[in-house]
Amino acid sequence: MFQRFDDTTSPDQGPPRLKALREIMEKDGYDAFIVPRVDAHQGEYVSDRDARLSWLTGFTGSAGFCVVLRDKAGIFVDGRYRVQVRNQVDTTLFTPVDWPEHQLGPWLADNLKAHAQVVYDPWLHTIADIEQLDTTMAKAGITLVATDNLIDEIWHDQPAPPQGKIEFQPIELSGEKSGDKRARIAKILKEQGQRATVLTLPDSICWLLNIRGTDIPRNPVVHAFALLHDTGKVDLFVDPAKTDHLPPDPHIRQHPPEAFEHALGALEGPVRIDKSTAPMAVKWVLEAEGEQIEIVYADDPCILPKACKNPTEIEGARTAHIRDAHAMVNFLAWLDEQQPGLTEIDVVTALEGFRAETNALRDISFETIAGAGPNGAIVHYRCTKSTNRALQDGELLLVDSGGQYVDGTTDITRTVVMGSPTREQQECYTLVLQGMIALSMARFPRGLAGRDIDALARAPLWRHGFDYDHGTGHGVGSYLSVHEGPARISRLSDVALQPGMILSNEPGYYREGAFGIRIENLIVVQEAPQIGDKRDQLNFETLTWVPLDRRLIAVDMLSPSERDWIDGYHATIAEKLSVQGKARDWLEAATQPL
Repeated sequence: MFQRFDDTTSPDQGPPRLKALREIMEKDGYDAFIVPRVDAHQGEYVSDRDARLSWLTGFTGSAGFCVVLRDKAGIFVDGRYRVQVRNQVDTTLFTPVDWPEHQLGPWLADNLKAHAQVVYDPWLHTIADIEQLDTTMAKAGITLVATDNLIDEIWHDQPAPPQGKIEFQPIELSGEKSGDKRARIAKILKEQGQRATVLTLPDSICWLLNIRGTDIPRNPVVHAFALLHDTGKVDLFVDPAKTDHLPPDPHIRQHPPEAFEHALGALEGPVRIDKSTAPMAVKWVLEAEGEQIEIVYADDPCILPKACKNPTEIEGARTAHIRDAHAMVNFLAWLDEQQPGLTEIDVVTALEGFRAETNALRDISFETIAGAGPNGAIVHYRCTKSTNRALQDGELLLVDSGGQYVDGTTDITRTVVMGSPTREQQECYTLVLQGMIALSMARFPRGLAGRDIDALARAPLWRHGFDYDHGTGHGVGSYLSVHEGPARISRLSDVALQPGMILSNEPGYYREGAFGIRIENLIVVQEAPQIGDKRDQLNFETLTWVPLDRRLIAVDMLSPSERDWIDGYHATIAEKLSVQGKARDWLEAATQPL
């Protein structure tokens, strides 16, 4: 089993740890300390060594931060985690703050006096974040101060840095040689007059060098820094213990991680930095050398090429999703046979087992979410031994899961009913389904961004006064991070969608204390066949092929085109999949026309 069900944190750990942190702050004259949930690479998921936020507060969500003052501590979380945070932290010590509705800068200004000192670890905050915060603090007369990490001073049994081995991703899976990628990106640098770019995102480095790693659970990435020069040569800063299986390349020079700062200082400008992902410390090292190193702020040049999958990667994704669909259908057929008493942990264990039976599973792509009844309303719920809940007749079960395979990363959510649904459950489910179908069927002009089509998935819910507090879709990597930038389907995303981008399509509806509904397929942006007046348009190819729960569909609410889409989707599933035995019988019934 990849997934574990132990409670990794407990609210009662908060008081002594918070007390120890405040003692250091008082000794050094600090008024506030910011504790983010990131590492120096700004990844969404962190190793045990970098899990400072959960160690201090008990909150284990994948996004958020805490600000500790002398007399209070605010823990900032977005709409995905507002139920979860109240369940995991001692709210008498850590006050949940709705973010991004309440921004850090104004909150600090409201809670601190002029001349206060707010300290932070410059390796754990991006240049953009600190520059924005510094502007707000300066207006309030508050000073930002960089320091060594205060959590590390009191975390006496802090785990060691990860030491995962690097693996090579062959051309049969990557679709493009690393040398060709390096030349392609180096050409961009040269055309823009930049001598080098600083790469800090692990998935950018992995994509560029055609490598994968195991430094972060669920995400096959390597903790490393890199400098790509306009010559196409790369300086890679990584623990040498990780590189046993890396083929030698004279154009990739390896250095220990501690050599990174010195190498930054030795660069000749202009040097390209992505201020939205690079740590503030990188800027400081370059600026310490004076005006001789010119800095150019621009996007990480690997992010967009990585997001636009090549034909080999797209074909790999198709293959991975068919494989994963077989596992999901076997699981859903098994689930329908179970008697009362089944628990969430039983569900997670069984589903991982069916994926393992493919003999191709390298890892799950994130901790499986299996929320029964009211637990389904916790958007990123993780079942543990203490929260494990038995499935009850008439309840909804939300299962959000995925697999990491060498040819692709999968992510799928299905909501099913245990027994017979109520009309209200059917209506809510159908509204979510209508949003998912609307996005699946969308055609749109080239150049539109995720924010331009996000409303398509929400419109059915909006018409009934409902909504959901998360984005409609995120980018997905090719045997890389399950959450990948720069594109997403969200009212906040201004990145134009381009062919080859793999995205999730996952509207939802959540009623706290009752149930949660989410339906998720992965889709890939493609050129749309020309029709009408031959305008340049894009549409989506569906990658996920797993039946919907027909019991939850209120057929009378569907338009003819929606009904046709569902019947066509199910017919294609029946054609593509070849499960056997009882699963075959289940699949035939599940894919019958409405």
